[in-house]
Amino acid sequence: MQAAAAFNRAAITARPLHRPPRPLFHIAGAEDGPAGTRGAPLTLLRCSGSVSVGYGSERVPLFPRQQSWDPYKLLGVDHDASEEEVQSARNFLLKQYAGYEESEEAIEGAYDKIIMNSYSHRKHSKINLKSKLKKQVEESPSWVKALLGYFEVPSLEIISRRFVFFGFIAGWSIATSAETGPTFQLALSLVSCIYFLNDKMKNLVRASATGLGVFVGGWILGSLLVPVIPAFMIPPTWSIELLTSLMAYVFMFLGCTFLK
Repeated sequence: MQAAAAFNRAAITARPLHRPPRPLFHIAGAEDGPAGTRGAPLTLLRCSGSVSVGYGSERVPLFPRQQSWDPYKLLGVDHDASEEEVQSARNFLLKQYAGYEESEEAIEGAYDKIIMNSYSHRKHSKINLKSKLKKQVEESPSWVKALLGYFEVPSLEIISRRFVFFGFIAGWSIATSAETGPTFQLALSLVSCIYFLNDKMKNLVRASATGLGVFVGGWILGSLLVPVIPAFMIPPTWSIELLTSLMAYVFMFLGCTFLK
């Protein structure tokens, strides 16, 4: 019996000690503290790594500049970057952070802000240009003011219509110059010029005198400029009369459009 007891004690002493694996986190509770102790703090293991959001089996990184208030800094471009550079940065970031809705919204929002700021800046620049021109006119000599008082800038629609009309007359004259010449087209353009002027002046005599003066001035200037034009720049089928008529069309377009 004593031999058996000694053998058992030797076996227990030689048995290896197996400790349970340490958990990732350990909750201290009633087992570890005194009896009746509850609500012990939760101890977590610290870990480090890049922040990401998982969608299924994929991981999409968070946009690091998502909370930036500066749209240029958010897209990573300079404040003087062109629209092409801004659009290129936007497309690159959208491709890099595709699948993460909040990052995409932040990138699109920054792009929209930059484009709107650029549009507003161009609009204010145009307004400032008009103000500067107006100021230059006000500070100009009296004779310049008197001369500018005879001109006006109509709407773009009126300018476009007059341009198309006289452009058609010029094309018609070029197409038929080898057959009959631009005599009929010149008469039609003169009558049209007087009609357009009378629509603004409400005085047929004044409109007729102004239209005839514009026509004569354009014809004289054309007669002086046409011989100076090098021959290789003029098509062989174009006569001096046709070239002078084209100059008269230009004068009549400008006169009936911008004269008061």
